[in-house]
Amino acid sequence: MSAATSLFTPFPPFYPLPKTTSKFSTTFRLRLPSPITTIRHRKHSPFPTFSTLPGGGNNSAGGGGNNDNGKGKGGSGGGDENAGDENGKEAMIVLAEAGRSMETLPTDLADAIQAGKVPGSVIDRFLGLEKSDLMRWLMQFDGFKERLLADDLFFAKVFIECGVGIFTKTAAEYERRRENFFKELEIIFADVVMAIIADFMLVYLPAPTVSLQPSLAASAGVISKFFHGCPDNAFQVALHGTSYSLLQRLGAVMRNGAKLFAVGTTSSLVGTAATNALINAKKAVDKSSVDEIENVPILSTSVAYGVYMAISSNLRYQVLAGVIEQRVLEPLLHQHKFLLSTICFAIRTGNTYLGSLLWVDYARLVGIQKPQEEENPVLVS
Repeated sequence: MSAATSLFTPFPPFYPLPKTTSKFSTTFRLRLPSPITTIRHRKHSPFPTFSTLPGGGNNSAGGGGNNDNGKGKGGSGGGDENAGDENGKEAMIVLAEAGRSMETLPTDLADAIQAGKVPGSVIDRFLGLEKSDLMRWLMQFDGFKERLLADDLFFAKVFIECGVGIFTKTAAEYERRRENFFKELEIIFADVVMAIIADFMLVYLPAPTVSLQPSLAASAGVISKFFHGCPDNAFQVALHGTSYSLLQRLGAVMRNGAKLFAVGTTSSLVGTAATNALINAKKAVDKSSVDEIENVPILSTSVAYGVYMAISSNLRYQVLAGVIEQRVLEPLLHQHKFLLSTICFAIRTGNTYLGSLLWVDYARLVGIQKPQEEENPVLVS
């Protein structure tokens, strides 16, 4: 009995209590702080992976992990599943800290959280934007919501681009018309309106997005599935758990090029048609201006401008939004929004001026602009 007692006595201080404490400490350290640390560092990471493989993404944004379109097969499934679990945990931690539940979120965002498509940083940005009445109203529209979740300065850049466009277009019109500026306000107004529409689409279409779209049906065509998996910006940062193949990034250039061709052709078609209508009306009233003002060739000018936007404007704005702003400026200046906006203003103004120079060379090359018109070109994007 004495020997048994002496053997039993040392165990209470060494076995139950220290082992329980160590196990609790390890579990706490692994499961709680790790996702929060990930949110902080992943939120502004400018170094995503440029995968040349077709898999590695979620079903919607990355085009991978979807057996219906033949992507995401092979060894990448485990990594995608783990990334989706991490994203879901991060999102739920952010919601819990904010005192929100899934039921209070938009349906598409809640579905994306359940599918593990969006990390906690996206939810954190959504909750911050929702504090503004204007932003909360704008996020009712899917296109605006996806762009604001990727870039909370998206609308500041829209206003910068349109504001620069109005100023430069009006200044160029005045330089071109001089003493006839106030006599031809109708023509100038039509030109400026069309330029503003084009400027808005040049910011909207190539802007990086957080895709919340559901996967396509299994009956969808191969081409539809391919472009559905392409990013909106060829150079945009891929979210955690998502990757884009080189082919998908090239597809983004092609898709936006087709859209900008339609926008450029249509806006130029409407603008030149309205300009010619106003010119003809003025000629009917003022016979002395018949030889002074010439009609603008509608079809050739419209198609040429559409091609210019599809190639030159498309590539410049994709690089501007996806590389210069999202990958370079945003990681460096994400805590200095005013300075970031100021630099974006300067760069976008320079890009507009560059676009005007390229347009003059292009218009002269295809023969839609006469030599006397090249001396004072109208600034375009």
